Amino acid sequence: MLEEIIIAGFGGQGVMSMGQLIAYAGMLEGKGVSWLPSYGPEQRGGTANCAVVVSDEPVGSPLVTKPTTAIVLNNPSFDKFEPRVRSGGLLIINSSLVVRTSERKDIQTIEISATDLANDLGNSRVANMILLGAFLERTKIVSGEAIIESLKKVLSADKHHLIEINEQALKKGASLVNVNIS
Repeated sequence: MLEEIIIAGFGGQGVMSMGQLIAYAGMLEGKGVSWLPSYGPEQRGGTANCAVVVSDEPVGSPLVTKPTTAIVLNNPSFDKFEPRVRSGGLLIINSSLVVRTSERKDIQTIEISATDLANDLGNSRVANMILLGAFLERTKIVSGEAIIESLKKVLSADKHHLIEINEQALKKGASLVNVNIS
């Protein structure tokens, strides 16, 4: 098994956190992982992205040029990464902020209005976790339990009160996968 993932969106949308959680959960489950962030002006509201590789084997390179999955949270990220998803791959779109739809017939697309749903949950900052829940449900690359365990380790003790809302967001995203696939 080899999953090569690109996660992209505006700085502040939790793009890097999503990647870190996937990589950390993969480590907890004994998988080979890499996480490669793209920093710079992205931290100031531009487009940020990270590459994550999860494998049953040791990871030879952290570089991802043709992802098996792209998770895009905004229009510039859609424009940049939708064409790069390899044939047979998966594209997950935050349709609350991405106004385009993929015309590609060789990939599977999941559109979720993650920002709107996060607002419904009472915390707009968990939109990334809704998309992550959908990704985990579709790919089974790591378990939701490993993601929650990773949150417990990654979040400082004063932020542990956020674990419950993040878990709700993961479950919400997972519940929507079979409904929003095209």
